[in-house]
Amino acid sequence: MSFQQLYRTIRGEIDKVIYGQDESIDLALAALFSSGHALLEGPPGTAKTLLVRTIAAAMNLAFSRVQMTPDLLPGDITGSTIYREQTGT
Repeated sequence: MSFQQLYRTIRGEIDKVIYGQDESIDLALAALFSSGHALLEGPPGTAKTLLVRTIAAAMNLAFSRVQMTPDLLPGDITGSTIYREQTGT
Protein backbone atom coordinates (compact mmCIF):
# COMPACT_ATOMS: atom_id res chain seq x y z
CA MET A 1 0.00 0.00 0.00
CA SER A 2 1.42 3.40 -0.95
CA PHE A 3 1.65 6.27 1.49
CA GLN A 4 -1.07 8.13 -0.40
CA GLN A 5 -3.44 5.16 -0.13
CA LEU A 6 -2.61 4.74 3.56
CA TYR A 7 -3.28 8.42 4.20
CA ARG A 8 -6.60 8.33 2.37
CA THR A 9 -7.68 5.20 4.24
CA ILE A 10 -6.84 6.67 7.64
CA ARG A 11 -8.35 10.03 6.74
CA GLY A 12 -11.55 8.29 5.62
CA GLU A 13 -11.84 6.50 8.95
CA ILE A 14 -11.27 9.72 10.87
CA ASP A 15 -13.84 11.58 8.75
CA LYS A 16 -16.46 9.03 9.82
CA VAL A 17 -16.07 10.24 13.41
CA ILE A 18 -14.93 13.88 13.30
CA TYR A 19 -16.52 16.62 11.22
CA GLY A 20 -15.28 20.17 10.64
CA GLN A 21 -11.76 19.79 12.00
CA ASP A 22 -9.90 19.38 8.68
CA GLU A 23 -6.89 21.50 9.57
CA SER A 24 -6.46 19.85 12.97
CA ILE A 25 -6.69 16.40 11.40
CA ASP A 26 -4.16 17.24 8.68
CA LEU A 27 -1.68 18.74 11.15
CA ALA A 28 -2.03 15.85 13.60
CA LEU A 29 -1.41 13.32 10.83
CA ALA A 30 1.54 15.36 9.54
CA ALA A 31 3.11 15.26 13.01
CA LEU A 32 2.48 11.53 13.26
CA PHE A 33 3.87 10.64 9.83
CA SER A 34 6.93 12.85 10.28
CA SER A 35 7.75 11.22 13.64
CA GLY A 36 7.16 14.55 15.31
CA HIS A 37 5.22 15.70 18.30
CA ALA A 38 2.06 17.71 18.63
CA LEU A 39 0.52 19.62 21.49
CA LEU A 40 -3.20 19.96 21.03
CA GLU A 41 -4.56 23.05 22.73
CA GLY A 42 -8.04 24.45 22.69
CA PRO A 43 -11.17 25.05 24.66
CA PRO A 44 -13.09 22.12 26.12
CA GLY A 45 -15.32 20.26 23.72
CA THR A 46 -13.33 20.78 20.52
CA ALA A 47 -12.63 17.06 19.91
CA LYS A 48 -8.94 17.05 20.82
CA THR A 49 -9.06 13.77 22.73
CA LEU A 50 -11.55 12.29 20.26
CA LEU A 51 -9.19 13.13 17.38
CA VAL A 52 -6.22 11.35 18.93
CA ARG A 53 -8.32 8.40 20.07
CA THR A 54 -9.77 8.07 16.55
CA ILE A 55 -6.34 8.24 14.90
CA ALA A 56 -5.08 5.55 17.28
CA ALA A 57 -8.07 3.33 16.53
CA ALA A 58 -7.74 3.83 12.75
CA MET A 59 -4.08 2.80 12.91
CA ASN A 60 -4.55 0.05 15.52
CA LEU A 61 -2.34 1.89 18.03
CA ALA A 62 -2.52 2.21 21.79
CA PHE A 63 -4.09 5.37 23.18
CA SER A 64 -3.32 7.13 26.43
CA ARG A 65 -3.76 10.69 27.56
CA VAL A 66 -1.80 13.12 29.73
CA GLN A 67 -3.83 15.90 31.28
CA MET A 68 -1.60 18.95 31.21
CA THR A 69 -1.55 21.46 34.05
CA PRO A 70 0.58 24.61 34.42
CA ASP A 71 2.81 22.97 37.03
CA LEU A 72 3.47 19.75 35.06
CA LEU A 73 7.17 19.24 34.31
CA PRO A 74 8.77 16.96 31.68
CA GLY A 75 10.12 14.72 34.46
CA ASP A 76 6.58 14.12 35.66
CA ILE A 77 5.86 12.39 32.35
CA THR A 78 9.21 10.77 31.54
CA GLY A 79 10.15 9.88 35.09
CA SER A 80 13.58 11.47 34.75
CA THR A 81 15.19 14.83 35.25
CA ILE A 82 16.47 17.06 32.46
CA TYR A 83 19.80 18.87 32.81
CA ARG A 84 19.90 22.30 31.20
CA GLU A 85 23.49 23.12 30.35
CA GLN A 86 22.84 26.84 29.83
CA THR A 87 21.50 27.37 33.34
CA GLY A 88 23.27 24.53 35.14
CA THR A 89 20.03 23.26 36.61
